[in-house]
Amino acid sequence: MVKDLIREAAEAILRSKYLIALTGAGVSAESGVPTFRGRDGLWRRFRAEELATPEAFRRNPKLVWEWYVWRMGIVFRAKPNPAHEALAKLEGLGILKCLITQNVDGLHQLAGSKCVIELHGSLRRVRCVSCGFREVINEPPKEVPPKCPKCGSLLRPDVVWFGEAIPEDAWSSAMEHTYRADAILVVGTSAVVAPASYIPRIVKYRGGKVIEINVSESAITYIADIFIKERAGEALPKIVDVINELISR
Repeated sequence: MVKDLIREAAEAILRSKYLIALTGAGVSAESGVPTFRGRDGLWRRFRAEELATPEAFRRNPKLVWEWYVWRMGIVFRAKPNPAHEALAKLEGLGILKCLITQNVDGLHQLAGSKCVIELHGSLRRVRCVSCGFREVINEPPKEVPPKCPKCGSLLRPDVVWFGEAIPEDAWSSAMEHTYRADAILVVGTSAVVAPASYIPRIVKYRGGKVIEINVSESAITYIADIFIKERAGEALPKIVDVINELISR
């Protein structure tokens, strides 16, 4: 059954003229990065309003930063898994035009993906709360909370917190690709967080194919043309293998 769906997905992808992908925490879970809403999700052990809101940061920046230093430590040790690598290969083949991710771990880029739109920012960057200074980091800050080298104000993780808007340039770019897409791979996302959850629906309602890969049903499974209930790290490499086989014929 799964084998047939893998082949069906590969054929649909090859027929597409503009394939995009939307990825969520499930993709990076196989690299050891905890998900937010799964059985072992981060919000099961921590209260989001205490750790991932502007109000929490204003109230207790040290607490918030201690948690993010822990998260960054996990992310910086993580390596891309076969799912990340398969998506990079699809782009390398010229099939996947762009990847839109809700993840903040930078693993898609490490795997070799070039067109990556980070809707929720990145744990590999910090920014100043006052002067807008931004910096790429390769390890968690040693001083907590860290200070801006330009103005001395607090630095914060360059991620989108609950209650904050997605950066306008990221959303604009995501919409540009979404409205061009005639097919979308939706991988490892619960599809409950707006506005990212709108993306597969837009593709679907404009007549495009929705191919979902997830270990369980999500909020968009009901609109999926193909639903593969499997780990991304298992399903995506198989799809790439079938695509290579079909191309080489």
